[in-house]
Amino acid sequence: MKRLGISIYPNHSNVEEDKNYIKQASDLGFSRVFTCLLSVDENKGQIINDFKKSIAYAKDCGMEVICDISPRIFNELSISYNDLSFFAELGVDGIRLDLGYTGNEEAQMTYNPYNLFIEINMSNATNYLENIMGYRPNNQKLIGCHNFYPHNYSGLSYDFFIECSKKFKKHGLRTAAFVSSQTATFGPWPIMEGLPTLEMHRLSPIDVQAKHLFATGLIDDVIISNAYASETEMRKLSEINREKITLSVELEEETTSLEKKIVLKEPHFYRGDVSEYMIRSTQSRVKYKNEDFPPHSNKDIKRGDIIIENNLYKQYKGELQIALKDMKNSGRTNIVGRIREEEIFLLDYFKPWEKFAFTELDR
Repeated sequence: MKRLGISIYPNHSNVEEDKNYIKQASDLGFSRVFTCLLSVDENKGQIINDFKKSIAYAKDCGMEVICDISPRIFNELSISYNDLSFFAELGVDGIRLDLGYTGNEEAQMTYNPYNLFIEINMSNATNYLENIMGYRPNNQKLIGCHNFYPHNYSGLSYDFFIECSKKFKKHGLRTAAFVSSQTATFGPWPIMEGLPTLEMHRLSPIDVQAKHLFATGLIDDVIISNAYASETEMRKLSEINREKITLSVELEEETTSLEKKIVLKEPHFYRGDVSEYMIRSTQSRVKYKNEDFPPHSNKDIKRGDIIIENNLYKQYKGELQIALKDMKNSGRTNIVGRIREEEIFLLDYFKPWEKFAFTELDR
């Protein structure tokens, strides 16, 4: 099951604001919380007091809480990798190791008596994961999560992200990555110019970022990295279909009620006999073969257009297609809508027999 999450930073906020954010997220179906213990100046007792209230509230809301940690903080707080009682006392469900050990320690930690998840950093080009796997960890308690990047142009390249993510999916491990709110004002560090995993996402709408991560088929959990995301952003994320690609479209004014029904209500899948010019969804031409599809909107076709064949195309009338390339329009094709410009690149993720859907953009 694919999940959504938020991040809280108790060192830079207060408990009541965190609680309000957690409640809002929980009500919208978010089920993960990321928090951070990378930099602390207080003593161990103070840390527990600062974090426990927000963590306990998140748990009461049914959310899973993972706390980011580094070996340096282990030393500062006198915590041993073979005694994770501090984190059990804190109330978290798991810990994320921002920097790792030798592999043997991580494997041992997955057998901790508190059933804590051990989440490891996915954003590296080493054999770190293979090394851990060589020490026979408890795979049910080993998960992965990418980094986020507050400095402009410092986020992961797409190819590197895919390479790293595939290593984890190869072993069937649960994975996570971060998206960046365009309205949030803080993260764990003083500098924040957005906080995405992928550099290409830094200025993108948050729902497009999430759709892209899910479309790769390599990410299970999408987490908002900075705080606090707006209610509008969170609602948009909550409305995403996490199991199949769902494209936002703006329908043409001339689109008929039947054509609108075909676009928005009928199930769609990509035919297995692939064309380089279009994605064909053909069941509507069978279901509505006796219906009227009068010609309209016959301008030339652009990549990203949603088209339905009209009466002039005889046995093809009623068939829905998505244009993958620009094409001449013979007059037998109605342009009924267009994919949101920021989402057109998601067409590259469609595979034969892919199930997909559309939602209408607010005008």
